[in-house]
Amino acid sequence: MSPEFSRPLRLARLAPDGQTVTVRAEPAELAALARRFAVPAVLELACEFHLRPQGRGVVAAEGRLAARLERVCVATLEPFVETVAERFALRFVPEGASSEEEDFEAPDEIPYAGAAIDLGEAAAEQLALAFDPWPRKAGPRMPGPGAPDAPAGRG
Repeated sequence: MSPEFSRPLRLARLAPDGQTVTVRAEPAELAALARRFAVPAVLELACEFHLRPQGRGVVAAEGRLAARLERVCVATLEPFVETVAERFALRFVPEGASSEEEDFEAPDEIPYAGAAIDLGEAAAEQLALAFDPWPRKAGPRMPGPGAPDAPAGRG
């Protein structure tokens, strides 16, 4: 199965001193991503990557993700639009070449096979990591038990 949002970049086309590439999802891709993430709609997804080859097939990437999703509030069950804007760093590494060390400060690694990296799938993965798993619509919140503005119980 191919990814819903695929933008392969052949490594041979990557400038030796690095380059910036922007990918944007088309309407059919947005609909497929909404199904993948089980959200009512992905309205917009764009991602800018600054790519730098690091040798041995490793490509460092720093980027900015911008997205808008239709979500359902977990408290009110009302639909609303969530805006996601995130910066990220990652590394594309050839399959089997992942670092064995668990360095929690190091950028995430995305393994790839062949002669291309998929910037669309990387953008989709960054979106999945960035959006709120428990979305709440902005506005008044229900007070918790014992909160100063909670109504007094009747006894």
